[in-house]
Order: sequence, then C-alpha cells, then structure tokens
Amino acid sequence: MGLERKPFQGVFNIIRFNWHFYVIAGAVLIVLFVINSFVPVFLQSIIIWLGFLILISITVSVLTSFYVYDYSDLYKLYWLSDLNDKKVLNINAGFDETSAIIKRIFPKSDLTICDFYNPDKHTEISIERARKAYPYYENTISVDSSMLPFENATFSRVITILSAHEIRKKDERILFFKELNRITELNGHIYVTEHLRDLNNFVAYNIGFLHFYSKINWLKVFEKSDLYLVREIKTTPFISTFVLKKNGNTY
Repeated sequence: MGLERKPFQGVFNIIRFNWHFYVIAGAVLIVLFVINSFVPVFLQSIIIWLGFLILISITVSVLTSFYVYDYSDLYKLYWLSDLNDKKVLNINAGFDETSAIIKRIFPKSDLTICDFYNPDKHTEISIERARKAYPYYENTISVDSSMLPFENATFSRVITILSAHEIRKKDERILFFKELNRITELNGHIYVTEHLRDLNNFVAYNIGFLHFYSKINWLKVFEKSDLYLVREIKTTPFISTFVLKKNGNTY
C-alpha cells in the first residue's frame, strides 16, 4: 500500500509523531504563567520573555515543517535523474513517504524498497509511532543496515531520503554507506537527502537541530565509505541532497 500525500500531511505528522515535545513545551508555558504571579516584579519580565521565546520557537518550527514537508517541492523529487528502466533501491528507516511517489513519477523503474529500522538499535519514539500509523509499502524488505542482502553492483540508483540520520552510531553509518557503495554500480549514483546541523536548522528547530548531522560529519562518513560527493542540491534552505558516486572499491 502506498502513502499518498495529503494537504498539511507533513506538518501534521511532525506534530503527531513528536507530540511529547509539544506537550513538554506547553507544560513549561503553563508553569511559567502560574509562577509569574508569585515572583518579584523584576523576575516577571524575564519569565514573560522566556515564555514568549518558547512560543516563538514552537511557532517557527511548525511553520518551517509546513514549508519543508507540505509547501516546498521536496516530494516532487525534481532533483532525481530519470529512473525509468533502471534498477533502483529506495531505503528507509521505518517510515516510507517516497516509494509510492517514485513509482508514480517513474512507472518503468525497477524499484526495490528496504527498511533498515531495528527497534533495538534505532530507538527514536517518533519512528515507532510512524510505523504504527502507516503500513509498509508493498513488498518492502526488512534489512540489516550493515549487511544488505544484495549482490555487488546490483543497483544503478540508490536513494535514502530523511532516513540515514536515524543510524545514530557513526561506525554503523559508515558500514551502512560501505554497503551502499558495494551494491551500487560503478557508474551509479547514491542520493542522500537530509536536514543538516547548521544555522538554518538551528533557527528553525532550536536544539532539535542536534538530531541532525553537520555537512562535515556526512562528508567524513562518505569519505570513509569510499564515496565522493558529485554535488549538493539544496531542496530548501533546510534540506540538502548529496549526490554520491563510488571511487571504485568494493567491500
């Protein structure tokens, strides 16, 4: 079953899968409002400004999520080359928003779909909620991120969209990208789409940007996996797609 995107689906899912953060923020605002009447006057201004900053931060993150996931061209996948008549792997971390779109845009692609989510290693509560809310895309294969069940040079295009950062351990990420290297044809491409731990995402998501990795971090992982960066595409000011090729070695 495919996941067809609906209006406001992106921002709704962000709130739905991460509702605990919004509950905590709301509780803090209520506490600040209550104690404001019991503190000295000089502290009241500080509390009001603190509450205002929290409210602004929540509003900015929600509006940014709407822009990225609902308003922008992110899910139109303009940055992908023509996938028709090519062997393609789309690999996710337990929540697949793109396979149905890929198949609709490129109906002649030979698409394989994998899910590397392992609840013992990938412990984000948001993924667990997403998996309960949405079914697998049909014929999805569950895989180990460090040992993909494919022969060398199987695919000409490999795609991982907003999923690779869920591999929190650096050594596991390197093994994962070594596996992507191994299963990709010599002249094939690997597309890695991610938020970055940068100024734009800090402004948008505050400390939530720590869930992402910096460009330097990604480049080090790619280098250790014997992959090199062909180009970086900014889908929005908050998201980058890295287009990678292999240096020729296999693992």
